[in-house]
Amino acid sequence: MRVGLLTEGGYPYATGDARVWCDRLVRGLAQHEFEVYALSRGPGQERAGWGELPRHVGRVCTAPLWGEPEPRRGGWGGRRQRRRFAEHFGELAAAISAPYGSGAPHGSGVPGRPTDQADRFANGLHGLADLAGEYGGLSAALRSEDAVRTLERACRALGAPHGAQRARVADLLTVTEALERALRPLSLDWYGHGAGGDPGLSGVDLCHAATGGAAVLPGLLAKRRFGTPLLLTEYGVRLRESYLAGAAGAVGAAGAAGAVGSEGGRPLSGPVRSLLTAFHGRLAAEAYARADLITPGNTHTRRWQERCGADRERLRTVYPGMDAARFAEVGEQGAAPSEGDDRTLVWVGRIEPPKDVIALLHAFAEVRRRQPDARLRIIETRRGEDPEPDGYPAHCRALADHLFPDEAADAHSAGDNPVSFERLGDPEVPTLADAYGAGGVVVLSSVVEGFPVGLVEAMLCGRATVSTDVGAVCEVIGGTGLVVPRATPGRSRTRAWRC
Repeated sequence: MRVGLLTEGGYPYATGDARVWCDRLVRGLAQHEFEVYALSRGPGQERAGWGELPRHVGRVCTAPLWGEPEPRRGGWGGRRQRRRFAEHFGELAAAISAPYGSGAPHGSGVPGRPTDQADRFANGLHGLADLAGEYGGLSAALRSEDAVRTLERACRALGAPHGAQRARVADLLTVTEALERALRPLSLDWYGHGAGGDPGLSGVDLCHAATGGAAVLPGLLAKRRFGTPLLLTEYGVRLRESYLAGAAGAVGAAGAAGAVGSEGGRPLSGPVRSLLTAFHGRLAAEAYARADLITPGNTHTRRWQERCGADRERLRTVYPGMDAARFAEVGEQGAAPSEGDDRTLVWVGRIEPPKDVIALLHAFAEVRRRQPDARLRIIETRRGEDPEPDGYPAHCRALADHLFPDEAADAHSAGDNPVSFERLGDPEVPTLADAYGAGGVVVLSSVVEGFPVGLVEAMLCGRATVSTDVGAVCEVIGGTGLVVPRATPGRSRTRAWRC
């Protein structure tokens, strides 16, 4: 069987989400042939290159969801093209700017939204895809004045939500730019008989989307055009992440697929967050309605999928497999850390806003007041992607320097900061097992989390865990670790509990 694996921000790149899980999946199914269709999220990911691919990966096609769009053939100057674009984009815009209704039947999409709006979104989406196939791409049209005016009319329509009605021209420009990036898969040449007669997705027997969001779009098109079955796997629901990021107003680089939170380091306005969240909701509903099988990676994700309209009959919870061998040696040593590390906390992951290292540092300041000799080792797993000097990692380091000035025994001694920033692969932490074994307790501080693989790895190493109550944390640790409310470092010490 030939499988088209659809990814966003992960496999086959050396860095990114669900990379390890996808690699285990592909290597474990060597009897099948794989074609990988990957969407990248940033230049750093592409600079890091690909990981090693097995022989049965026949081809890899990539496309960026960031930067300026590539110029493509065709144009949008004709009256007929512009009229058709306004019609189809108008349907999509009307769907994402529609008010929440009530009493919608189960399976109609996002809770409380009527079925006709879901149909309008699907009609607009596939109409735009057909236009892209005929005229060579949508980027120019989606960034045009016609697109802005069409979206503005939808937002000003009678009955539109208050958030959409408050959208200004600057907001509309931001939304159309985000939609252009999110909808780039509609314009790709992955759908059959391109250069050299390559069949592309028309020649695969199954499309497997390894995440929600933009990666689902090629599968939806292949399902509609060629009848190709679609399998969707999610470890975190993109719609939920949009809700959380929008509520927090997180500052950081916006995701290429129109992630809610910020754009280019600037917090997004309420109308922009509202419209982009509605887009993710409509896209999730369409994906759940069309997928032949949906495999959530945990029960927490499954509940969200059901709430968003996924049919229970097509849901199968499949937990990710874990390779315990590389953590066995640390785990066999028992839960007790090595001498001198019993008061050391370890955090392992990528330093980015959803991981909320800021809250972790404030919480550690509370710990130091009660345990002055405690230490915190922050071990970053990102490889090949150097953080920007004015980005989130730099902000975390600056906060650590402010909260914990270097301590010295006297005026003639060198200071020693109780918080250290390290990187996986350094001499002291060459492997993940060494990272988890570098202290007595492993901490997780995320505000958004799907399946917390790091907690499983920490437990395989025999380490105690303290985690924020997000995603599938309680589901994973059972009654073996402490859980605290997310983003509340000042109250965590009095509100810890076991799952």
